[in-house]
Amino acid sequence: MLILGLNAYHGDSSACIIRDGILLAAVEEERFTRIKHWAGYPRRAIEYCLREAGATIRDVEAIAVNRDPRAHLPRKAMYAFRQRPAFEVIRDRLRNAVKIGNIDRDLARHFGVEEKRIGPLVHHVEHHLAHMASAFFVSPFREAAVVSTDGFGDFVGAMWGRGSGNTLDVSDRVYFPHSLGLFYLAMTQYLGFPHYGDEYKVMGLASYGKPVYLESMRRIVLLQNRGHFRLAIEYFHHATNGIVMTWGSGSPAVGTAYTTELENLLGPARKMGEPIEQRHKDIAASMQAMYEEAFFHVLNHVFEETTLPRLCLAGGTAMNSVANGKIFDRTPFRDVYIQAAAGDAGGALGAAYYVWNHLRGNQRTFVMDSPYWGPEFSHGEIAAAVEERADALRAQGVRVERIEDVPLLCDRTAEHIADGAVVGWFQGRAEWGPRALGNRSIVVDPRRAEMKDILNARIKRRESFRPFAPSILEEYTGEYFEKDYPDPFMIKVYPVREEKRALIPAVTHVDGSGRLQTVSRRTNPRYWSLIEAFRKRTGIPILLNTSFNENEPIVCTPAEALDTFLRTRMDVLVLGDTMLVRER
Repeated sequence: MLILGLNAYHGDSSACIIRDGILLAAVEEERFTRIKHWAGYPRRAIEYCLREAGATIRDVEAIAVNRDPRAHLPRKAMYAFRQRPAFEVIRDRLRNAVKIGNIDRDLARHFGVEEKRIGPLVHHVEHHLAHMASAFFVSPFREAAVVSTDGFGDFVGAMWGRGSGNTLDVSDRVYFPHSLGLFYLAMTQYLGFPHYGDEYKVMGLASYGKPVYLESMRRIVLLQNRGHFRLAIEYFHHATNGIVMTWGSGSPAVGTAYTTELENLLGPARKMGEPIEQRHKDIAASMQAMYEEAFFHVLNHVFEETTLPRLCLAGGTAMNSVANGKIFDRTPFRDVYIQAAAGDAGGALGAAYYVWNHLRGNQRTFVMDSPYWGPEFSHGEIAAAVEERADALRAQGVRVERIEDVPLLCDRTAEHIADGAVVGWFQGRAEWGPRALGNRSIVVDPRRAEMKDILNARIKRRESFRPFAPSILEEYTGEYFEKDYPDPFMIKVYPVREEKRALIPAVTHVDGSGRLQTVSRRTNPRYWSLIEAFRKRTGIPILLNTSFNENEPIVCTPAEALDTFLRTRMDVLVLGDTMLVRER
């Protein structure tokens, strides 16, 4: 059975495809449109997934969408009647709901088939239920507590319950207007980061401050019995006036979420581009501390309710890697699984597996222990892209060489890294989710503290306070980090052992932590071999790994990788077994 999963008309639009319970492909639409967090109908992502499956839309037996416009309709209607939000807000919500409800029409038009053929195949899965399914049904656990926390989806801000075998049982929800994701969004905007998806920047900024505003934050987020929480709605627009949200074919846009009451409480908001003062750092630290209080309030209740030692986590706030790294310290959970695309893109995966496992009753046969589900390219395609840019490469003094022997390729690349080169590493299938995990990465020497400034000046052109991440050979995790627990998806932050921090300053954050990716020889043998070659040269089993991009979505194709290489001051680019070296 072939199931197409979709996240459509929402941020990080995406598609995936599974056959008889086995994932074949998954990708975000932004990788093709080159617009970050692209929202709309994921046309090219669908086409890629069908190609990877060797199928057409006529071969698909079910289409799963991670939104259900009919969910909680009485609650929605009652809330709208009481609050009477602005006409623009109601209009935007209705337009989006109509698009989701009529997705069969867009699919039919896209593929030139009749709507009556597509319509019966479509399953609308409630948003947070899809999140929960995206975590549990591809996890290695047969039974687990499952939690989804997010902004909003289908009038819900959080949902939890348990997964067992091929079923999910929801035990509770936190309904609109209460949401930890909305709290984080509003505070991110208040701190002068207005773009959709900027929350991770504030998470990095928080490490530079102290939570001196925590008591004020406790007036904004109110913890209640049985794991529930409330937002003090006077500080937020969404609860009364609503927020205009644009989910069209482009980058999502979200209106201002906080009110003047928040400025009365915390002082004037920072405008984008204004200097970042210590006050802003302290507010970021306080906001992160408040998020963690509420997050662990939920998790500890869920543990008490389920008594299960294993946890599956999903939703946009499941990308808060700082909080995730504290789960073992602040809850009784002993195992945690968070899949690579825990945010809204992952809803496509969850919707598909909810249909396959929960609705169809099929047994689970797949575990997602690898993030590599996107497009890959042959040597011929790479060679053609290089040839198209031959004149530009020659003009910049770039030497091109093919090295088919993998150990030699890795050793030569490791030599360049150890000598201080900035290396683009483009291999195999693209990663699923927002992290570059060794197939579309820029890698450098973590021993060189200056590498953070070099990367920001020459490639990334981003805020100086944002940390860079370490990729570490899985077998050395406990030697360098205080938690010896694998994380192949770079979604948890752990303290670096104090005696190791001076050895890897470029990947040790100001608070002594690192958002690590553990690299397994089984799931990515080539990236493992590169890090091992670097270890043999230097004694350090770690590389600094950052995403292969320049203020755009992570590169997808060889052409995009080459263009980024040519317009930046990268030293080396390795495309498959082709090495390009710019004379320094």
